[in-house]
Amino acid sequence: MVLHRIRRNKMPVTINDIAKEAGVSRATVSRVLNDSGYVKYETRQKVLKAIKELNYTPSAIARSLSTKKTNTIGVIVPEINDPFFGEVIKGISEVADEYNLNIILFNTDDNVEKELKALELLKEQRIQGIIITPTFTEDELNSEYLKTLENFGIPIILIDGHVKYTSFSGVFIDHIKGAYDGTEALIKAGHKKIAIINGHMKSRPAKERFIGYKKALSMYNIPLEERYIFYGEYKYENAYNITNEILKMKDPPTAIFVSSNMMILGCIKALYENKINVPKDIAIIGFDKLEVLNIIGMNISFINGPTLELGRTGMKMLIDSLNDKKKKEIRRVILLPEIVLKGSEKYVEKNRCE
Repeated sequence: MVLHRIRRNKMPVTINDIAKEAGVSRATVSRVLNDSGYVKYETRQKVLKAIKELNYTPSAIARSLSTKKTNTIGVIVPEINDPFFGEVIKGISEVADEYNLNIILFNTDDNVEKELKALELLKEQRIQGIIITPTFTEDELNSEYLKTLENFGIPIILIDGHVKYTSFSGVFIDHIKGAYDGTEALIKAGHKKIAIINGHMKSRPAKERFIGYKKALSMYNIPLEERYIFYGEYKYENAYNITNEILKMKDPPTAIFVSSNMMILGCIKALYENKINVPKDIAIIGFDKLEVLNIIGMNISFINGPTLELGRTGMKMLIDSLNDKKKKEIRRVILLPEIVLKGSEKYVEKNRCE
C-alpha cells in the first residue's frame, strides 16, 4: 500500500519509507546507505530491495554503494546573505564546474548546532570532500565538533576560518595586513582619532584585524584609545547602533575603520540619517568590497579581500587532496588583500568631529 501511494502522488521517498517497506529500523537503513556498522546479509538485501522498489535515487545509491563515493562536495558557510560568502561560493562553483563536481550548500546562520547537523547530513550523502568556514568561536570549541570532523575520513578544506586543536588544510586572507593598511591610510590622510568597529573577538579574522589596527597606531605613535574600540559582531544592526553612539560622543573620532562589509552598511545608514557627510564630517574605510556601494555611486574606500580567489583556491586544494589521498601534507595558503582608496578616507580641516 505504501509503495503504490508514493508512486501515485509522486511524493519523495524517505529513509522512513524504506525502513517501513523493509521491516527494519531507520538506523539500519542509514547504516546500509552509509556502509557503516554491522548489518546482517539478509537484512542488507531486504533494505537494498526496498531501495530499488521505491526508486530511492537509484543512480546515486548504486554509484555510492559500488564506489563508496558520489560526484558531490559539501560547502558550509555561516552567512549566505553576506556578499563575502556569495563571492566565495561563486569561486568554488567555477572550479567545481570545470571538474564536473556537484555542490551541496549549507548555510548555518553562525549557529554551531546547525553546522553539526549540516556535517551529519553531508556524511549521509557520501560526499567526496568538504569546504567549510567554521561558525564556532575558537574558545567555545567542543569535543563533539572535533569528533565529527575527525571521523569524516574525507578531505576538509577551511576557508578563512581555523579549527583549534586540529590540522586541516585551508586558504586564508591576511587580515592583519588588511587592517594595518586601512588604518595607515586614515593616518596618512591626517587622522589621529580613529575608531574601529570590529567583529566578534572570539573569531580569528576579528582578532587579526584588531592586531593590524593596533599595529598601525603604534607604528605612528598614536595612543590606543579604549573609547574608540567597538564590537559589532559583523552585524548590520549592531554597526548602525554603534555609529549612532559614536556620533553622540563628546570627543568623537574623525575617522572609523569598519571591519566588515555588512557593518559598513549599518554605519552608512546611521551617517545618512544623521545627515553626516563623508568625508567632510567623518571619514570611513571598510573591510571587503561591497558592490552595491559602487552601483549607487558612493565612493567608499575599502580593503579588497580576494574573495573570489579564496573560493577558487579552496576548491583547487580540495581537488588536489581528492587526486592524491595518500598525501597527508597540510597546506596553508595566505592571500593578500589590496586597499582601494576612493576618497572617503580623507581628512577635512574643518572636520565636524574635531
